[in-house]
Amino acid sequence: MRAVVLHAYGPAGNLTYETVDDPVPGAGEARVVVKAAGVHLIETLLRTGVTIGPPVPELPAIFGGEVAGVVDAVGPGVDESWIGRRVVTGRSRPGGYAELGVASVDSLHAVPDGLGFEEAVAMIVTGTTTMALIELGAPTADDVILVNSAAGGIGRLLVQHARDIGAEVVGAAGGAAKVATVRGRAVDYDVPGWSSQVGEVTLVFDGVGGSRGREAFSLLTPGGRHIVYGNASREEAGGPTPEEVKAKDITSIYAIERILAWPGGLRGLEERALAEAASGRLKPEVRTFPLAEAAAAHAALESRATTGKVVLIP
Repeated sequence: MRAVVLHAYGPAGNLTYETVDDPVPGAGEARVVVKAAGVHLIETLLRTGVTIGPPVPELPAIFGGEVAGVVDAVGPGVDESWIGRRVVTGRSRPGGYAELGVASVDSLHAVPDGLGFEEAVAMIVTGTTTMALIELGAPTADDVILVNSAAGGIGRLLVQHARDIGAEVVGAAGGAAKVATVRGRAVDYDVPGWSSQVGEVTLVFDGVGGSRGREAFSLLTPGGRHIVYGNASREEAGGPTPEEVKAKDITSIYAIERILAWPGGLRGLEERALAEAASGRLKPEVRTFPLAEAAAAHAALESRATTGKVVLIP
């Protein structure tokens, strides 16, 4: 098969499109012909050899785990009725940046009727994370909500949900082009004094971190909720101190830690995410790149030139 392989840590150009051995499904596994594969910002850091959360992979490596496609083979002990099914998973091997992937059948979900592969792969991790954030933040129609990094894959889904439940929501993004993609009221957090356009809020979803994240925190009213799910800015500026959180009686949650230890595992959240997309209640925005151009996808993510979820397609 063809795959994108990293042989040396470094810039995006180190990702090479080449021929590798086809993966073979083992006991309890199915092989998937990949029609769409998700790309994450964190993978651009791992590519450089930086450890942040997941460990740096041993080289050579094929990145990615979330794939959607069609089962073409199964391993020992797996019912052959899986062959031909449209499926999606967040845990494929040797990696999603490839024409074929293998995953445990226990991790597979049927792609709902009417949902495309690109949308399904966008929801299996990005959508699942969104479901968890919604549960952690518990937004209601009475909230005034600020979504930082609102042009990103998670941010766009959070804005949609907030609007759909009748809450007042402001989406903050960087640059006029990104702001223009945010549904409803939006501000440009690259413009000095941006927070004065927002006013007080009761709930912050922060995916950007750094100075913009701190400014977002400053807008919270006493008793508000502060849900942090990323640091797209890659700034060193830390979040609010425990003293600041206590002084304003804020509930501050670093969501990724909670999600990684989610009670009962993530499958229920995955099912909900796919159902939300299939029903049309949540519609992920997808930016696609050909598999052979994975290096360009990484470069675009690193320069913050993308909106929505970045997906590789054959």
